[in-house]
Amino acid sequence: MSLIQRPSSSRVGLILTGGGARAAYQVGVLQAISTMLPEGTRNPFPIICGTSAGAVNAASLALSARNFHEGIRQLSAVWENSHVSQAYRSDPIGVFGNVAHWLASLLLGGLGKRNAVSMLDNSPLAQLLERSLPLHGIQRSIETGALYALGITAWGYTSGQSVTFFQGSDRIAPWKRERRIGITARIGIEHLMASSAIPILFPAIRLNREYFGDGSMRQLAPISPALHLGADRVLVIGVRKTADTQPERVKVDSYPTLAQIGGHIMGSIFLDSLDVDLERLQRINNTIRMIPERKLKNNNMPLRHVESMVISPSVEINRIAEQHAHTLPRTIRLFYRAIGATRRDGSALLSYVLFEASFCRALIKLGYDDTMPLRSQILQFIGAKAKD
Repeated sequence: MSLIQRPSSSRVGLILTGGGARAAYQVGVLQAISTMLPEGTRNPFPIICGTSAGAVNAASLALSARNFHEGIRQLSAVWENSHVSQAYRSDPIGVFGNVAHWLASLLLGGLGKRNAVSMLDNSPLAQLLERSLPLHGIQRSIETGALYALGITAWGYTSGQSVTFFQGSDRIAPWKRERRIGITARIGIEHLMASSAIPILFPAIRLNREYFGDGSMRQLAPISPALHLGADRVLVIGVRKTADTQPERVKVDSYPTLAQIGGHIMGSIFLDSLDVDLERLQRINNTIRMIPERKLKNNNMPLRHVESMVISPSVEINRIAEQHAHTLPRTIRLFYRAIGATRRDGSALLSYVLFEASFCRALIKLGYDDTMPLRSQILQFIGAKAKD
C-alpha cells in the first residue's frame, strides 16, 4: 500500500502538549506511528513544538530526527522505566524537608538567604536530562535537513509573556504577538526545565533576564508556535479525553480537598486552552473557505488554511491514575494522601505527578491502542508511504 506524497514544501507540525506524567500517552501514540513507517525512516514531523513534559518529548524527537524508530525506542525506554525519584526527590528528607522549608519561607515573608521556592525538589529531573539528552545534537538534525525547527514554550513571570524559544532554519523569523513571542535560541536543559516548572510544585528557572515557569500557563494559542515556524498542517497529541457529554451535576456535602482544587487548577493550566485554540483554528478555516483566493491576495490578508488532526485519550486518565496510586513510594504516597490526591476526587492532580513505570506503561499502551485504528488517516495526513 502507498499514499500520494505531498509537495516537499509542505510541512507538518507535531504539537506535544503539557500534562506532567500524562505525557507518557504521547509516547504510545508515537510508537504506533513508528510501526506504520519503514524502519530507519526520518522523523515525519519537520516541525516539533513542545510544552511542559511535552517539551522533553519534543527535544528527544528533535535529537533523533534522522532515525525516527531509534528515537522512539530511546524515548520509550525512559518512560517505560520511569520512577518518581527521577522527576523529583521522593525520600523523606527530600519531600517533608523541602515542604517544611517552603512553608517556613512563606511565614518569614521572604526573609533569609536560602528560602525554598517550591514544594518539591526536581533536581533529579535535571540530572536525568543531562545524562539522556545531548542537546547539541539538535543542530546536527537541522543541518542534515531531518528537522526544520524545534520550539519550546515557557512562561515569563515578569513579562507575563508566553515565550517560544526556537532553534531551526535560518529562514524562520522571530515573531511578536499580544502576550506571546518567539525568539531564537540554542535549546538547552534549562529551557526544558523552565517549560516544565509547574508553579508552586517546581522552582522557576532563570533564562536571560527573567524567571520562567511552565509553558502551559496562559498559553492562549498553543497551536500558534508551529504555524509561525512554518507548519501548514498540525498533528496535536492531547492528554485529556474529549468530553462527549456534559458532566453530571450532583449535590455534595464535603468541602473540596486541596488535591481536588489543585486538579482543577492543573486542568486549566494544561488542557483548556488547547480546546479553545482548536475551535478558533476551525473557525478561521471555515472563514477562509468563504473568501475567494484572489480577494485574499488582493487585500494582502495573511491567512491560510491549516489542516489539523487531534489524537487524544479514549478513556479518562484520572481513572487510570487511581489504579496505580499504590505504586508510589511510601513517603510520596503519605504526602499525597494528606492533601487528598489518592481519593477519587483528587485523582486528577495525581495523574500529573505519578511518574511511576506501571502508570506510564498503561498510558503508553492506551496511546498505542488509540492510534492504530487511525492508520490510514495518519499516513494520509503526514503524506507518508505506508510500510509494505
